[in-house]
Amino acid sequence: MTKTIMTSGEFEGWTTWEDEPFEHDTAGPFYFRVDEKGPVAAFRVAHKHMNAGGVVHGGCLMSFGDFSLFALGHEAMEGAYGVTVAFNAEFISGALEGERLEARGDVLRKGGSLSFIRGIISGEDGRPVMNFSGTIKKRKQS
Repeated sequence: MTKTIMTSGEFEGWTTWEDEPFEHDTAGPFYFRVDEKGPVAAFRVAHKHMNAGGVVHGGCLMSFGDFSLFALGHEAMEGAYGVTVAFNAEFISGALEGERLEARGDVLRKGGSLSFIRGIISGEDGRPVMNFSGTIKKRKQS
C-alpha cells in the first residue's frame, strides 16, 4: 500500500493510505501517525458518518477500528500486505458530528504471519467510544 503524508489541513503531517478507496474515500478519510505516546489513528466525524439516532454509525466505528488495527500494527507488519482475519468490537458510548476520534492500542503478539492487536477509540474528552481487537495475517500481494 502506498502511504501518503498529508501536507495541509487538520491532519498535516499525518499519514493515510489513499489507495484504499473504502477507508479513504467512502468510510474515512482516516489518518495515523506515531507520536510521543506511540501509534495513533484519528478522523474528524462528518455528517456522512452519522446514523439516524444522531451518533456515529456503528459500521463507521468498526471500519475505523479495522483501519486502526493496521495503523497500530504497522511496524509489526514490516511493510507486508495484510488482511483482517478476525475483528471484535464493543460499543461503549456515542460520538457526535464534528468530534475528533482517536484510536490507540497495543500489538499483543507478533508472530510469523499473524499479529494480534487491541485498541480503544476515544472522543476528544477522553471518554471511551469503542473497544476493539483483531488479528491481521500477512499476505503476499498478488
